[in-house]
Amino acid sequence: MLRLLWQLTRGYRLRPWRSPYLRWRIETYAGLHAEAIGFADFWRFAWRERRALLRYLRWAASRGYRRRPSAIVVPDLR
Repeated sequence: MLRLLWQLTRGYRLRPWRSPYLRWRIETYAGLHAEAIGFADFWRFAWRERRALLRYLRWAASRGYRRRPSAIVVPDLR
């Protein structure tokens, strides 16, 4: 599970709220606009949805999710 989290935050480990992939996922899941997600919005979402996020990480890890981060397609958010 931690390995998957490490892969998903590649390039943005010290500032995950700037990750285009995570912003896109939050936008898709919660309906927040990706370009408007900042530090406080990211952590508020992560805390509020912590159970669902942990459930997702466990599920993805159990499915053998091993995609290369470069293979993750992120839409252009501009």
